[in-house]
Amino acid sequence: MSKQIRISGIINESIADGPGIRMVIFAQGCRHNCKGCHNPQTHSFDGGELIEIEAIVEKIRKNPLLDGVTFSGGEPFEQADAFAVLAGEIKKLGLNVMVYSGYTFEHLIKNQNHIKGWTELLNNIKVLVDGPFIEEQKDLILRFRGSANQRIIDMEKSLASGNIELADL
Repeated sequence: MSKQIRISGIINESIADGPGIRMVIFAQGCRHNCKGCHNPQTHSFDGGELIEIEAIVEKIRKNPLLDGVTFSGGEPFEQADAFAVLAGEIKKLGLNVMVYSGYTFEHLIKNQNHIKGWTELLNNIKVLVDGPFIEEQKDLILRFRGSANQRIIDMEKSLASGNIELADL
């Protein structure tokens, strides 16, 4: 595997970006440009750094404390083919993948067959936090999301049933 991915950065251990201790990988590049975005430095598609996926996998492999890995952004679905490869490797390690996306579940499902990597990435996600950040709905009390419109979706159950099933985190 010699595929590269453009990232803004990595947090080696976080308890704020999903359940348990998680590595957080920030995608570089986002078209949503949500007003009040927590990570505006991730919007440019030219910023960040290119890194080998295998280098990230090795970093994950070396940390026995991790419960899972979170993809944040930027927008991971802008590089879905690369993030799908990374998610598949993470699952092989016995860890789960959580993804923050400005796209809604409905949009991702509707367009998954038209955009390279979307189906593969969707199939490797355990939890999806969907929808754009809406500054007027910002709520600091919400767990693992920034605004009230965002949903925490159990992807395995949702894909199996064809209906949105909220995750119990």
